[in-house]
Amino acid sequence: MRIILASNNKNKLREFREILGDDGFEIISQSEAGLDLDVEETGTTFAENAFLKADAACRASGEIAISDDSGLEVDALGGEPGVYSARYGGGSLTDHEKCLLVLDKLKDHEDRSARFVSAISCVFPNGDVVRAEGECRGVIADAPRGDNGFGYDPIFYVEEYGRTMGELTADEKNSISHRGKALLNFEEELKKYLARGDK
Repeated sequence: MRIILASNNKNKLREFREILGDDGFEIISQSEAGLDLDVEETGTTFAENAFLKADAACRASGEIAISDDSGLEVDALGGEPGVYSARYGGGSLTDHEKCLLVLDKLKDHEDRSARFVSAISCVFPNGDVVRAEGECRGVIADAPRGDNGFGYDPIFYVEEYGRTMGELTADEKNSISHRGKALLNFEEELKKYLARGDK
């Protein structure tokens, strides 16, 4: 079954393929599907934004489309960056600069608890939607560490591993990450949906 990922993010595409590819799902990026979409993320939740992107790709292609919207929520910052994680600080900052911005805002806070959240939405041409979510709790490190992963991974410290997400291997990250958990939950929900024969 071919599913269009409503994104051209190579890191996301790799993670989707690593987790869903073994079950016979062919995941292709929107550019590989010939789509040139830039959907405005006007939702107030990760789930709303995931749906907006998947729905746009499904409508444009007439095929099954999937999207995730994910980000970092830092408790002491009232849930920031939240749904603005990708464009935190105005949208022109690099991943490293966004990490430094979070660290700067946290410099006077003792509470460094945080969580990564991922919401997945898969839209079918008949209008059906399969959704899933996942989260990973951790704390914000004192400084960026590790060259693996992307986004806020270098400052997100996972206590059970004693390392940041940026220091974990791909397999380690997929086993505990918000997107990894969301994808596994989605995989279960998709199998239930397909088993009902509603496609």
